[in-house]
Amino acid sequence: MDSRKYQHQAGKDLNSIKIRSDLNSSLLQNASFVRPEYFFISGFSGIPFSQYYFVFLFFVYIVSLCGNLVVLFMILVDRSLHIPKYMGIFNLALSDFGETNALIPNLMKTFLFNSQYISYEACLANMFFTFFFAGGQSLTLVVMAYDRFIAICLPLRYHAFVNNSFMSATLTAIWVFNGVIIGTLVVLITRLSFCKTNEIKSFFCDHGPVYRLACNDNSMNSFMANFCTAVYLYAPLTAIILSYLGILLALTKITTWESRLKAFKTCVSHLLVVGIFFLPVLSTYLAAVTFSLHPNARIINTSLSVTIPPMVNPIIYVLNTNEFRIVIVKMFKKKTKISQVQASAK
Repeated sequence: MDSRKYQHQAGKDLNSIKIRSDLNSSLLQNASFVRPEYFFISGFSGIPFSQYYFVFLFFVYIVSLCGNLVVLFMILVDRSLHIPKYMGIFNLALSDFGETNALIPNLMKTFLFNSQYISYEACLANMFFTFFFAGGQSLTLVVMAYDRFIAICLPLRYHAFVNNSFMSATLTAIWVFNGVIIGTLVVLITRLSFCKTNEIKSFFCDHGPVYRLACNDNSMNSFMANFCTAVYLYAPLTAIILSYLGILLALTKITTWESRLKAFKTCVSHLLVVGIFFLPVLSTYLAAVTFSLHPNARIINTSLSVTIPPMVNPIIYVLNTNEFRIVIVKMFKKKTKISQVQASAK
């Protein structure tokens, strides 16, 4: 009897020791979780003559800022532009404006104040807004491709499929979708422990270089990175290509060459913007995957692919869109008339 009691007590003691051991192991694991106060963005530090590149980026920033503000202002003030096509252009200009302000001011701060450190919270914010607005650009281009597809392939039913209510709901859904997906992407970073280094080998708080610094399991972050690549790169590009194949097929059914050319001209601006947005990103991504791309080349190519489109997009639309030119002429004539009235009053 005493022997059985002793064995039972010994078993309880062993279980108690095992529980304490598991608890101590858990505490040690939690103690090893490291969240750095700052990240160091190495970015352009290893690139020779980078100061000239920063001057170029400052020029890009000013042009992007002014160009997109002009497009936003024209669409807001002129009621003739309150139609689905220009709602898409407005959303694209808003995304361009947001991405430019999320990226370039931080780069200029690094250049002007020689400060390559960014706090943990600011890094996550920088990551969120950069990818949030870049995702908005990508998905807005798909919506604009759909608008052109319906306008050319189903012109008689255009207003049934595409109207202001439809465009407003679709663009709102894009912002909500982006918020959920990119928010998840960033939140998953907070579960990572950075016990090796805090150096980000990029020019901003890029998701890939950040999550690869982690010491603990980052498989979920890798999955989200691949998921976002599919959602914001491959899927939109595939949808746009399919829409233009449909447009080309519809153009072959138009009898006269002049009518074909007139219909195709309505797509030129969008095609240019699509090429400028997707081709540099796709080429850099494929180059990095297929062969070893030098880190400096990757940083330069990536920085150009995300800063040049917001600068060029408003120029393309203003120069190639007749309605924008008409609005500019109207605004210029109105300003001239006001100046003449003020001069005569004096």
